Amino acid sequence: MDKILVLDFGGQYNQLIARRVREQHVYAEIRPYDRISLFEIREAGYRGIIFTGGPNSVYDPASPHYDPEILNLGVPVLGICYGHQLMTWMAGGTVTGAENSSEYGKTVLYADAHPLFDGVEPESVVWMSHTDYVSKAPERFSVIARTDKCPCAAMADDSRKLYGVQFHPEVTHTVFGKEILRNFLFGICECSADWNAEDYARKAIEKYREELSGKKVLLALSGGVDSSVAALLLHEAIGQDLTCVFVDHGLLRKGEGDFVEQTFRHGFGVNLIRVNAAERFLGKLAGVSDPETKRKIIGEEFIRVFEAEAQKIGHVHALAQGTIYPDVIESGKGASAVIKSHHNVGGLPDTISFDIIVEPLRDFFKDEVRSVGTMLGLPKELVWRQPFPGPGLAVRIIGDITEEKIRLLQEADAIFREEIDRAALPETPNQYFAVLTNARSVGVMGDARTYGYTAALRAVSTDDFMTAEWTRLPYEVLERASSRITNEVPGISRVVYDISSKPPATVEWE
Repeated sequence: MDKILVLDFGGQYNQLIARRVREQHVYAEIRPYDRISLFEIREAGYRGIIFTGGPNSVYDPASPHYDPEILNLGVPVLGICYGHQLMTWMAGGTVTGAENSSEYGKTVLYADAHPLFDGVEPESVVWMSHTDYVSKAPERFSVIARTDKCPCAAMADDSRKLYGVQFHPEVTHTVFGKEILRNFLFGICECSADWNAEDYARKAIEKYREELSGKKVLLALSGGVDSSVAALLLHEAIGQDLTCVFVDHGLLRKGEGDFVEQTFRHGFGVNLIRVNAAERFLGKLAGVSDPETKRKIIGEEFIRVFEAEAQKIGHVHALAQGTIYPDVIESGKGASAVIKSHHNVGGLPDTISFDIIVEPLRDFFKDEVRSVGTMLGLPKELVWRQPFPGPGLAVRIIGDITEEKIRLLQEADAIFREEIDRAALPETPNQYFAVLTNARSVGVMGDARTYGYTAALRAVSTDDFMTAEWTRLPYEVLERASSRITNEVPGISRVVYDISSKPPATVEWE
């Protein structure tokens, strides 16, 4: 299997680069620049290397750098944004910082005829995000594209197969971005399109069937897409040697606990233990308002519950988790900044009584996980269900958590999702849910004054969840949802709609 190395220099789009490569059926893996040596790169047999973007200035001594010998390995390299500037710096060119040369957003690119731009129009729109720029290309490099402000928007050293682009071909705003990446992968790196998630998963099943033979495995099943697919994959591999512990922490969506139990225990014959632990979790969360503290408490309690269940069923060799690739990266395992903590990545206490950790989806992106779930026969309702945070409704309730607030949010969220599903929109939002804010306001029901909570409705449309636009839902859909919530959910007297995009906001509120 051909592989591409995405060398991470802290760029916000590093995951997206790898996903775009995999969409072309070429395997890509992300490695932090400071955690892989030149020797390891040489020995791994990569067909190509992509330098990611990053927030730094390459001429700052404290910025991320790498051994310039990477340019002499004989392996094609594509530098993107900061990676383009780093390649310039390594090869002896000049990178300059000047505010009047900065470009952010959609920009017109003037491209020369070149194999990297095969099928790309001479003038096209690209996505720029830079202040520094390459003012002088290194020796042996030719400038092959420019913009009105950037004299070297792309460069090439064909003799060594080294290429740099100042723009971001991985984002959808770059009109011919896929063509540019395809030209690099197949025309320059000469990769074979021999990767797909389903085949990779089948090999993983065979691997775990052999490695875990005779071993007892405990899996943390939340009912979300990731843990559900991990459960079925391991059930396919080791059958009844897998025990799935479904912790109902009382923070699930309406009716979700029963649905998960019915699907796995009765639908697939999975060895499932349902732990009704709502009282335990709510006791620990009492009075807690900080979202990161909520996450840590819930993560810790998950581990404690797993320990207790493991002791009940005897010695367990392995703990399985639904960790996926973005979880690993976002939890600070790479050069990118920590976005939020994930309770299913790392941080396991020394006292945990499992020999090994099994993470069968650790190398998969979310869209690949869904493909594997479909292959394994997981119901469409689970494969394509709404993304849901690991801590559940705890991070969709602003402020402290009470049983009343959970009930209010469950009902409001269910109504909102029902109304969107019922509307049969031409394009359904990629994620939609309700948030219970901590704001209360005066209302009126009949002749009586009310003083209830404000619910916020959130719907976003996105290709990759790296950026997201708020969805322009029809007014009548919002009206029906608002009317039903305020009439059917006593305790909520006002409904607002969130029209924030990502960035600057995030999809979730906490």
